[in-house]
Amino acid sequence: MADLATRRLPLTGRHGGSSTVRLTPAAPASRISLRAPADSVDGLSQALGLQLPTRPKTSASGNGRHALWLGPDEWLVIDENGTDLVGAAGSSGVLHSATDVSHRNTAVIVSGPGAEATLAAGCPQDVSLGAFPVGACSRTLLGKAEVVLLRLDEETFRLEVWRSFSDYAFGLLAEGAEDAGR
Repeated sequence: MADLATRRLPLTGRHGGSSTVRLTPAAPASRISLRAPADSVDGLSQALGLQLPTRPKTSASGNGRHALWLGPDEWLVIDENGTDLVGAAGSSGVLHSATDVSHRNTAVIVSGPGAEATLAAGCPQDVSLGAFPVGACSRTLLGKAEVVLLRLDEETFRLEVWRSFSDYAFGLLAEGAEDAGR
């Protein structure tokens, strides 16, 4: 039997926050970058077990799975249960492209009453509840890193970031959390 390398989670042991914000590395998840034409949406939605959103800045969530609209024919699908999303999409029988990006990304959960202020320290997008309601998602910037942001509830965000930028993003969030706690 050959030796296999074990991939270490990029934010293992990291913690941060303040009196008003908690920064928590998210548990491992499976993810796909999904591209498909409009006439494939229904078949893919059935195969993935949730309706793919078709409006900008919207998402669908259920049973630990999230589908985030990133463009007219593009979604990021995240499954917190580690399901084979490429296989699920493949069972749809419709035209699509599904690329596993599970090891490219990691995520940070930003939660607490100071979460908006923490994100505002490095993100130019208005993430106030009125402009970015529960379920809203967007590809945006945090400092100089491209991220995908999903609002899970009034005080909780999931920030998806490429693992190569995760230390930078976590550090920037930690500084923002300190400021939000003052």
